[in-house]
Amino acid sequence: MQSNDSIIIIGGGLSGLSLAYYLRDQPVNVTILEASPRLGGRIHTVAGVLATPLELGATWFSTKHPNLLALIEELGLTIFPQFSEGISLFQSKSFEPSQQFFIPASQSPSYRLAGGTGQLIETLAKQLDTSSIHVNTEVTGIWEVPEGVIVETATGQKYHANRVVSCIPLPVVSSKVKITPELSLAVGELLPTVQTWMGGSIKFAVEYATPFWRTNGYSGMLYSQADIVVEMYDHTSADGQRYGFTGFLNGGSASFTQEVRKELVLRQLGELFGSEALQPTTYFDKLWNDEFLVAGNPVIHRPHQNNGHPLLHQAYLNEKLYFGGTETSNESPGYMEGAVVAAKRLAAQLTSAVSFS
Repeated sequence: MQSNDSIIIIGGGLSGLSLAYYLRDQPVNVTILEASPRLGGRIHTVAGVLATPLELGATWFSTKHPNLLALIEELGLTIFPQFSEGISLFQSKSFEPSQQFFIPASQSPSYRLAGGTGQLIETLAKQLDTSSIHVNTEVTGIWEVPEGVIVETATGQKYHANRVVSCIPLPVVSSKVKITPELSLAVGELLPTVQTWMGGSIKFAVEYATPFWRTNGYSGMLYSQADIVVEMYDHTSADGQRYGFTGFLNGGSASFTQEVRKELVLRQLGELFGSEALQPTTYFDKLWNDEFLVAGNPVIHRPHQNNGHPLLHQAYLNEKLYFGGTETSNESPGYMEGAVVAAKRLAAQLTSAVSFS
């Protein structure tokens, strides 16, 4: 491949940025087009009033995720174990007291990134040419031309490249991106049926000035079948100086306003942990159903349905169009590990398709 060859990556989440990172030493011009106002995709770290890194998206990983861990180490980032020691709570019925059980410190913990998962996105972006990254740039069309592909955005702007890699959720591609010539019937029928991990989930994070639950012997871990918070974990920062919880809300609360959700969350936490839980410094929640993750009126699929499907590993438009993103991975699809695995696969595929020189 000559140095004037070019690749467009659609999507500035972990997979798209990792792919650009893995191609950084090759003589190819890479352009990243991201539809939303920010990079990161399903990684979304926000800061509390007291500067606690609060996760509204992807948070945890483990030693079973070697590709992600290798990337984190290569980027010089720091990991730390998820705190889990202490009294954990389980609510089975709204009219019964919560069950309590003690959990010792895990020998095989989940891990988090110091400074928040967003550090992974920020550090990857810093390794790239910032002039090649375009946010607020929604792709609406891809068509093949003799010399490569043309990618068109919602504003009518056109980008020319030799190849294009789509790293956005596959149902969004199917619903929002017109591909010319059309893909085969088998591919066209497959794309809208690939389940997007976290689609429709509601993640919440709450910050406190003190770790009152730890002081009282609680782990911060909660599982509930009886209230709005269905799953929750301690969210103290790596330095142990900033405190909070993060977790997931009942899907039915999507119809509530954020203020109502906050009220219900704090009421539940107050009943479990006492009056100190009623005084957070920050509350955030995020419903993962925006136009960047799901398209139209999404059909509910089984978890990981058609993730890693063989058709997603093939090249189309005469080896000018490729599909990436975590759901295309055979390993840990839907998770951060899957995003990195997909990026590494594509980097190798693009490198071998045409010899870099």
